[in-house]
Amino acid sequence: MDLIVISSPTVVDDESTIINNLFQAGLKYFHVRKRDNDINMVRQLLNRIAPQFHARISLHQFHQIANEYGIQRLHYTGQARMLSNAQKWQVQAKEGFTLSTSVHDITALHTLAHFDYAFYGPVFNSISKPGYQSTLPANFKLDRSNIKTKVIALGGVDGSNLTKVRAMGFDGAAILGTIWNDPDKAISHFTELKESLPV
Repeated sequence: MDLIVISSPTVVDDESTIINNLFQAGLKYFHVRKRDNDINMVRQLLNRIAPQFHARISLHQFHQIANEYGIQRLHYTGQARMLSNAQKWQVQAKEGFTLSTSVHDITALHTLAHFDYAFYGPVFNSISKPGYQSTLPANFKLDRSNIKTKVIALGGVDGSNLTKVRAMGFDGAAILGTIWNDPDKAISHFTELKESLPV
């Protein structure tokens, strides 16, 4: 089961040090999502992340700097996906990029065959966005028929519900608030999550 960490949307003290330490603690994939930052701020963050980890980073914005940093993973927000097209994704896939996207409508998952994985949420009530509530029933089970991409649960995921994420049929979980709401404990919280992962 995949465990992905998404960056804090706001600037965090010693953020790059925390990210490097997350990778060293066993994190496989990290998503840089900085909607309110400009390209130079994202560059500054990437410059402080050890180059050996760059291939495990996905960019949500500023795809044009991916090659500059040896980044091989690109994420399309729902809005960016609507402004793009299958021909472009096919070219990027042939160039060796791993593509991901985000959806908030469960019925859209079957339309994402060009993407390696998709975030779906909120699966639980969000930790990082108070008031961002899940609409899934307690007994929800993902219908995998006609879904050709991995589906990653997003929203409210913590150590107490990772087993439920697997039981719901998701291929992994994306973590944000559990890590960044208390950056001083980011590594210990990640380690706890990693140890709670269903096999």
